[in-house]
Amino acid sequence: MLNKLFGIDKVETTVKTELLAGLATFLTMAYIIVVNPAILSTEGTGMEFGAVFTATIIAAVVGTLIMGLWANWPVALAPGMGLNAFFTYGVVFGMGYSFQQALAAVLLAGLVFIGLSLTPARKYIINSIPRSMKLGVGAGIGLFLAIIGLQNAGVVVDNPATLVGLGDISSWPVILTGVGFAIMAILDKLKVPGAIIIGILVVSVIAWVFGIADIGGVVGSIPNPTHAFSLDFSLIFTAGFIGVAFAFLFVDFFDTAGTLTSVANLTGKVNKDGEVEGIDKALLADSVATTVGALAGTSNTTSYIESGAGVKEGGRTGLTAVTVAALFALCLFAAPLAQSIPAYATAPALIFIATFFIRNLRDIDWDDVTEYAPAVLAAIIMPLTYSIAYGIAIGFITYVIIKAASGKHAELNMGSLIIAGVSLLYFIVI
Repeated sequence: MLNKLFGIDKVETTVKTELLAGLATFLTMAYIIVVNPAILSTEGTGMEFGAVFTATIIAAVVGTLIMGLWANWPVALAPGMGLNAFFTYGVVFGMGYSFQQALAAVLLAGLVFIGLSLTPARKYIINSIPRSMKLGVGAGIGLFLAIIGLQNAGVVVDNPATLVGLGDISSWPVILTGVGFAIMAILDKLKVPGAIIIGILVVSVIAWVFGIADIGGVVGSIPNPTHAFSLDFSLIFTAGFIGVAFAFLFVDFFDTAGTLTSVANLTGKVNKDGEVEGIDKALLADSVATTVGALAGTSNTTSYIESGAGVKEGGRTGLTAVTVAALFALCLFAAPLAQSIPAYATAPALIFIATFFIRNLRDIDWDDVTEYAPAVLAAIIMPLTYSIAYGIAIGFITYVIIKAASGKHAELNMGSLIIAGVSLLYFIVI
């Protein structure tokens, strides 16, 4: 039955290999069930940890099942890092939106994503965005995550003279953040599956043992997803709302495209003409997952690059994804444990994940200033303004101006011009 459903023999794998691959993927991304609720329920957003915890798992389970059963890809999905930080710090805190309005923007982005996935526009958009800008945005998201993690841990604090400064490095939160980061980096170097979740748990156990934090239990009842269907479209016709939805869509769309392309290369899904086989179904599965997540009460759901861990273990079919979904579902009963994990245990996870994003900078064309200058500017703007949207907007406006003024206007395509134009209009209207 499994062979017929997933075509296991066709890709020369086994049920055992697929199950173990699913376990490997789950261990590398299980941190999201703690980190995502922690970010979205930051004091002041109005969201509850338990409700977001359940929504996170619902989004991950539904999205991953669709990817596995329908698209037959060994890719797992969950609320995306960077997008959740933008949701909280950029949209709710930065722009003053309620979380209900932010969820509405996520849903709109998901619906547009579905529309794009059903039309040839998808391929055009992916190909029209300059590679350097894709890399710059990716690195900027990493820097954005890093400053949030460092701030949450108390490593970076506000300073009236220099804007930012070094916190109390002798405090327990800062020390344990350093311990957690070191554990994650060392275990990752040793290729130990689940390095991030192990680091979070080790720091948490140290805090519980020494009485720095309290543990409220391990298992319990499933928290009520009270934020489900909490959508407010009252601002849908404003430029700000459209801009927020566009930022959600832009990051989600290209993050997904990059992840799926990477997995396709590892699994042999790229044919001799360079086309990715079955990417239409995979993109549609991802976009549907975002809409489901928004309705459940969480930020954008996206394909996880951590799925590469399962692929490296031999996962080639949707059975790998179904295994991940089943493991996520079991975590629904671990809410008390998740709520007992202190912020300084998840802070090193944000910082460590940031290092993966920032590596994008190495692949930028450093011999062409018209390519690397706008990309680096976009990356720098994101953490310094606490906004992914501002980084994208300023980056593309700069890209178009520099290319046009330096005589390289022939390298500009309609996609870049449209994004720059929309960004400029956004700043003028706001």
